[in-house]
Amino acid sequence: MGKIIAITQLSVDGVMQAPGGPDEDKDSGFRHGGWFMHYGDDLLHKIIGEIISGEFELLLGRKTYDIFASYWPLHDDDPIGKAFNKAKKYVATRTLDHLDWHNAQIVEDVVKEIGELRASDGPDIHIWGSSNLLQTLISARLVDEHRLWIAPVVLGGGKRLFENGVPAGGLALVDTQVTSTGMIINTYRPAGALPGDA
Repeated sequence: MGKIIAITQLSVDGVMQAPGGPDEDKDSGFRHGGWFMHYGDDLLHKIIGEIISGEFELLLGRKTYDIFASYWPLHDDDPIGKAFNKAKKYVATRTLDHLDWHNAQIVEDVVKEIGELRASDGPDIHIWGSSNLLQTLISARLVDEHRLWIAPVVLGGGKRLFENGVPAGGLALVDTQVTSTGMIINTYRPAGALPGDA
């Protein structure tokens, strides 16, 4: 059974909006696009290399798909681009009727279809970004692992990984590392009900 793994670049105050570039996502007047890009180091590059070296599929929300599909197909010489271009891609959308990126397919009933994929014998499915999609998956308890790359910044507002209304629950910390730039890389897995709620 493949795991659903969310890989999220996060601020200390829980914001995941537009980590990669100034024009990535300006929804609600967000002005800090690209905030994450100053915190890469050798450890982060090693971790990314390990992630993309294995077999995996991708699950993306429509906005993240648009960003990735406009960039990575043109960068097949980059190890990340090569891995992403090769991987099978599932795109959660009700507004697109076709996808131009190689090996990509539309998912309309996310909870049903991703639940079925999760129960199959396929590889792990990685979710990068995709904040709206993650709210649906977290609420349906379909995320098996959160890999949080927490940069030492406070953004003061923006799209959050855990928005109001997601189910309460415990998390088990299964790995933690600290980069030379002060980023904390934590891996969590769901651990049932909150202590005291069981």
